[in-house]
Amino acid sequence: MTDPVIVASGQTYERAFIKKWIGLGLIVCPKTRQTLAHTNLIPNYTVKALIANWCESNNVKLPDPMKSREAEFSPRFMDPRSRSQRIWRRQSERFIPRIISSPGIENKADLSGTETQVKKLVEDLKSTSVDTQREATAQLRLLAKHNMDNRIIIANCGAISMLVNLLRSPDAKTQENAVTALLNLSINDNNKTAIANANAIEPLIHVLETGTPEAKENSAATLFSLSVIEDNKVKIGRSGAIGPLVNLLGNGTPRGKKDASTALFNLSIFHENKARIVQAGAVRHLVELMDPAAGMVDKAVAVLANLATIPEGRTSIGQEQGIPVLVEVVELGSARGKENAAAALLQLCTNSNRFCSLVLQEGAVPPLVALSQSGTPRAREKV
Repeated sequence: MTDPVIVASGQTYERAFIKKWIGLGLIVCPKTRQTLAHTNLIPNYTVKALIANWCESNNVKLPDPMKSREAEFSPRFMDPRSRSQRIWRRQSERFIPRIISSPGIENKADLSGTETQVKKLVEDLKSTSVDTQREATAQLRLLAKHNMDNRIIIANCGAISMLVNLLRSPDAKTQENAVTALLNLSINDNNKTAIANANAIEPLIHVLETGTPEAKENSAATLFSLSVIEDNKVKIGRSGAIGPLVNLLGNGTPRGKKDASTALFNLSIFHENKARIVQAGAVRHLVELMDPAAGMVDKAVAVLANLATIPEGRTSIGQEQGIPVLVEVVELGSARGKENAAAALLQLCTNSNRFCSLVLQEGAVPPLVALSQSGTPRAREKV
């Protein structure tokens, strides 16, 4: 997506496609089929930032939004036989659950066979045998990994509550399989809600505190996935998850630190969570992770930019020697890193003469002037 927007149902779509859908007079959500209460389109800045960060990390150039908008009205785009339409359909099928009105015999057989298999595995989750539980969680983890239909079937067969219970399993491998299965299931938006409603947040915190390194990583990733839903940002923040996430940020594996920072970024979008993140000591770890050797500059500075919007965050950034590294990112960072560093410095300078002086002492003016000429639109605005 180049311009993700949220519709009334809470689902996110590319603006050009959903505008075309609504323009045809369709007032139901394409994914859930629920009637839209209104047709307003709200920019999804979280998804846009995640896409931009992923593209930057993987050296993928984002499409030009203007060209994307031009393509919306081009004859080739409208032609269902065109290559762009075929690619779009393939990509859609990978990520959107298919709504099957009248499946063929083969499709029915496939779904029926999977359902039978899943029901057996769910029964095995109830077993008193540790080996049986371990094998069942491993199988469900695998089934939920790549296939959206499987994720729906597994949820419909009642596996979610059983997997949540096994997050407290004394067997480390069963616990790891269970949290990874939930992570895979949470790719489906309806499952995000179901997992949160199954009271999974506190057991996920338990895994963050007691699990294997991989289990901790996947617990943090699951909390990030759940936090895409606004209500879950509130629940997760109030449940005590932020402290263990900050601990993982400071002491986890490289993958664990990345998962923790992504979860904290999403949680920091909800204002109430910002102070909790600062109080848990996140700023020190974030400043340390702005060392380019850690490979996490963009993730760390994105969280700092959010935390700089509250007084406690600005104070902590100053105390933890965050200003020099922010100036360094403005000068030497990626396009996205420069943008967020400039946003953080703006907050620091707007609210404190002392911080203003420190920013000047660090030699910020030349790189800021350079960024005003070459940065992204948001970076130039912040400069």
